[in-house]
Amino acid sequence: MSTKFCVELSNDYEKLFETEIGYDVIIYAGEEPNIKEFHTHSNILCIRSEYFRSAFSNEWVEKQDGKFIFRKPNVAHHLFNVILRFIYCGKVELKDLQELDILKLLIAVDELNIQQLISHIQDYLIKNQTEFLRQNLTDVLEIIYQHETFTDLWNFCLEKICDDPKILFDSDKFIDLKAPLLELLLKRDNLNMNEIDVWESLLKWCFAQENMDNDPTKWNKDEITKVERLLHNFIPLIRFYDIEPTDFFYKVYNYKDILPQDLIHDLLEFHIVPNIKPKTSIAPSRKLNSQFDIDSTLIQSNHIPLFASWIDKEDSSYYNNKNIPYDFKLLYHSGRDGFSAESFHKNCNNKGATIWIAKIQGSTQLIGGYNPLDWNGNDVWKTTPDSFLFNFTDVKDLSTAKLGYVNDPHSAIYCVDYQGPQMGVLLCHGNNKWVNYDDNATCYPDIGIPNASNIPDFKVENYEVFQVIKNKNKK
Repeated sequence: MSTKFCVELSNDYEKLFETEIGYDVIIYAGEEPNIKEFHTHSNILCIRSEYFRSAFSNEWVEKQDGKFIFRKPNVAHHLFNVILRFIYCGKVELKDLQELDILKLLIAVDELNIQQLISHIQDYLIKNQTEFLRQNLTDVLEIIYQHETFTDLWNFCLEKICDDPKILFDSDKFIDLKAPLLELLLKRDNLNMNEIDVWESLLKWCFAQENMDNDPTKWNKDEITKVERLLHNFIPLIRFYDIEPTDFFYKVYNYKDILPQDLIHDLLEFHIVPNIKPKTSIAPSRKLNSQFDIDSTLIQSNHIPLFASWIDKEDSSYYNNKNIPYDFKLLYHSGRDGFSAESFHKNCNNKGATIWIAKIQGSTQLIGGYNPLDWNGNDVWKTTPDSFLFNFTDVKDLSTAKLGYVNDPHSAIYCVDYQGPQMGVLLCHGNNKWVNYDDNATCYPDIGIPNASNIPDFKVENYEVFQVIKNKNKK
């Protein structure tokens, strides 16, 4: 019978790394003035890294005074320390590293061909650094594109973009995207965008590359030629036949001088002649995710996975448009039903769990809350640890969201006939007068919702209430 002492073995090798006993390799990591010298052992490096194994077997490594010399100026010494510690004892700690350093570490371990660490770092980024990846999508995609081994990260980013293209296509960095990457994205059948939006995004990117005016009537011949060349590889990727006739006429046809003339002829024929079919084979329509065509004037479908994740107290990216376990049914809209408390309770009582959303007047700010119970009762406090408030400083930018779960479960929800929703001491009077008395963050955390200490009351342009229904067909 054999007994394994893996922990003791790992600790002993870590001591060997730290004491440097019998070392025969010197590694200089980093650039001046931040170079650090590491003393290591060739046999351990060869066993644990294919990069070092090739270096020693091919004898291209430098040797001085009986020691092998490696110089790695492209890897910061604090990151090389992480790599060597993993090589020696299989230990790696990423939580203390900055997000950008973790990405640099991934690039370094790819060069050293340490497969276990490549997989581990990708998994860590996907599970723990979703917001960083989201906010730096363009830069991250450029890096991933250059490294074939980053498949997990590549697939994750592509899925995020295809599910919610606005996080990239509406960002300021979209115009910095390299042409091959944009081409790969536009080839995707599951890119969740209407085709006219794809076309207009492509034009925006194109004009930014050439620093040109977007009015084709102002172009000279040289500018027309430049645009034609830039768009050449992209034109077959646009599903022009899926663009509505009105959009085609006003947003595509006016660029006829830069489009192939046979394409313009075929599209005109398609839109004018009844029942005619495209003459050439065309790419299939994109598989738009219409599962959550939310009935709202305040939010869009990409808000729904976020709400579902918060309801289940998971990370903000836990759900996407394909696996949301809830349906959201519009019960009340102040623009349709009025601001009266009577109308609110008529539409929302006896409906169980709800989420309300309000856009503060004269701003881009969207606030709201989740009530997992109901709005029934008169002059009743209801207890729950699961309610929360949220605040988007910019409704169009999901990254501006702030979330606050209830601090005092006994003051979570208050129901009374003569007012609208009340959570803690944030309440809506029946005449569109909203007040937040919780200036000490007693009931809910302070997440930037105006409170009475600086704004006595405020109004909203509209507010909506959705019934949250558990979908039995999904986990």
